[in-house]
Amino acid sequence: MRKSLVAVFCAAGLLGGIGLSSPAASLDKPDGFPERPLTIIVPYGAGGGSDQLTRAMAASLEKVIGVGVQVVNKPGGGGMAAVPDFMTAPADGYTLLESIDDAVTNHVSGKLKENPGEDWTPVAMAQITFSQIYIRPDDDRFSDWESFVAYAKANPGQVKMANLGNRGSMERVTMLKVEQSSGIETNQIAFDKPAERYGALIGGHVDALFEQPGDVRNFLDAGQMKPIITFLKERPSAFANTPAMTDVGADFEPLLRFRGFWLHPDVPEDRRAYLEAAFKEAWASDSFQEFNEKKYMNLIDSYRDTAGSKELIQGAIDTYTAVYKEIGLIE
Repeated sequence: MRKSLVAVFCAAGLLGGIGLSSPAASLDKPDGFPERPLTIIVPYGAGGGSDQLTRAMAASLEKVIGVGVQVVNKPGGGGMAAVPDFMTAPADGYTLLESIDDAVTNHVSGKLKENPGEDWTPVAMAQITFSQIYIRPDDDRFSDWESFVAYAKANPGQVKMANLGNRGSMERVTMLKVEQSSGIETNQIAFDKPAERYGALIGGHVDALFEQPGDVRNFLDAGQMKPIITFLKERPSAFANTPAMTDVGADFEPLLRFRGFWLHPDVPEDRRAYLEAAFKEAWASDSFQEFNEKKYMNLIDSYRDTAGSKELIQGAIDTYTAVYKEIGLIE
């Protein structure tokens, strides 16, 4: 790979400060904007990471801008079903799209014609996080990564894993790399709705789940799920007892999840700049930082402004282009 996502995050200040400045409260509203509630479209179902993030951000943002923020879920198509509503809405700054790295993978694979770093305008990147594989703690077939791999090798293609998206998604690419590295074959089952993924594991309809820790924090705290591998090179302190990739000989670069907010590219510049400052202040608020900490989003410096988001997105495009060529998804 030409440049790993981890390297991109580090270059963009992974361990540094975010330099919060120019809060929206110190800016004059451009022509009184906003005068009515904003709408943020979420391309995934209720209860998942994107939904949780957007509702937490909306609550903080309302206090900054002085108007309401409506959250509308439109799941489907691996994040694609919401795009037409976003692109056809008036370019007046009142409609935003929450999206994730799937926007990059869909673009690189040719499913999304717009470049999310150029044809959409990122306002803020609010979360960057890693993924894990989870099992039920009471599963008597395997209890850790070593026994999971042994069982999968003994039963090729029989282990069912709840996942998201198509073969080109971050989740599927990671699992392809995992299977190649560990010599196993799993049955990846796609669920667009987060609640269905989580319920499938807890209810015993699947054997494992690929997800990010913050999204399933409640289930982890309740003892209903157990992580057996962390897709980072080193163990984060919050998961010191869970093996990381280096511990199990998984020699590939981890692909990280990022979530942020976009505007239509034709939104007037003064409104874009105002919303960029507003999101920055909302992100830095005590209430949102408390939310991010609860979701393990404080383990990686997760904030990017418009310029930083564009750099992050372009780095991800470069990474996935190289990965897709390697695995034969594109020429």
